[in-house]
Amino acid sequence: MKILLAVLGVLILGAATYFSISQTRSNAEEVRIDVVERRNLTATVTASGNVRARRKVDISSDISARVTELLTDEGEDVEEGQLLLRLDPSRYEAAVNRSRATLMQAQASVTQSQANFDRAEREADRKESLWERDSLLVSRQELENARTDLEVQRSLLQSAQFGVSQARAALDEARDQLSKTVIEAPMAGRVTRLNVEEGETVIVGTMNNPGSLVLTVSDLSVMEVVLEVDETDVPEITLGDRATVDLDAFPDLEFPGVVTEIGNSAIRPPSQVAGTGQTPTIDFEVVVTLETPKAELRPDLSATAEVITETRSNQLSIPIIALTLREDEENEDEDADPIEGVFVITEGHAHFTPVEVGIAGQEYFEVISGLSLGDSIVSGPYQVVRTLEEGTAVRPIEDEDEERDG
Repeated sequence: MKILLAVLGVLILGAATYFSISQTRSNAEEVRIDVVERRNLTATVTASGNVRARRKVDISSDISARVTELLTDEGEDVEEGQLLLRLDPSRYEAAVNRSRATLMQAQASVTQSQANFDRAEREADRKESLWERDSLLVSRQELENARTDLEVQRSLLQSAQFGVSQARAALDEARDQLSKTVIEAPMAGRVTRLNVEEGETVIVGTMNNPGSLVLTVSDLSVMEVVLEVDETDVPEITLGDRATVDLDAFPDLEFPGVVTEIGNSAIRPPSQVAGTGQTPTIDFEVVVTLETPKAELRPDLSATAEVITETRSNQLSIPIIALTLREDEENEDEDADPIEGVFVITEGHAHFTPVEVGIAGQEYFEVISGLSLGDSIVSGPYQVVRTLEEGTAVRPIEDEDEERDG
């Protein structure tokens, strides 16, 4: 009888324990569970931009004239000094002829002024000689008049000489304008943009109106990607950082590069976008120079780059989604910053644990302090992590593998 009662008591206790566990499990929050592990982490800054040649020359016309001869095509490779196009020289040839005639006229005036000066000089010398020999042979008035005439002729000669210099400068200017009717390649490269056709008229730019951009010659031996990086990410980037660039035109290729320039001022200053009614986005220019490209690139191709700002090897890490914020209950200051931490699972219950994190990789945070290798933590779902309370009973999500696959 005693044995029967003992067995019955064990059965009742077991049933109660099973019921309690089942009840607790049914009330537990379903969560995704991860383990603190060591991983290799890479922090990156992602930005978009466009490809350009490191060196290019935009050629504009310094004169207004009609294109009479076009000797190149877009996409053609050219050598330095190669003739690219000719402009109508008629107007500028006429200006050269006119300036040449003016110069000849000025030189003739110098010859005439020189003769007059020589005559006045001889006359003045003769009057001086007579005055010194005998003052009765020439009056003082005649001597003064001769001296004055000499000074006048000297001034006229100098004026004529200045006229020659002025006419020669005008001729040089006219010849310079005429030389600009011939446009040559300023460097070796490729014609990446051609904006004119034979017969069109190119114009000179003014203060408020840009002139005609005739063509662009680019040196495609060194290519760059110009990125627009948000102001919050710029401090993370330093010269020499490695980068990986993806181009929409070559979806199956990755192009390695290195950061070679970081802008010191915004691409679009706030003053230029003020008054639009919207908060301006402040972006800075970051240039990534590509290593030897695996394909022939063209300027203006769309690009997306990941700049590697920091790396960590074999470092404790947690999923980014696991990190959350909680108010510091021990701090009575209402303005105190919330505490970063994760929920560590101990005996089936979630306990908030403050954590200090370092760099952020694609999916994981570096753990600096607060956790140990092998700790089990709550890593999702996102809404559960945000609302989970201290000490809440938790259990793994059923069919978790299927959920992750889905």
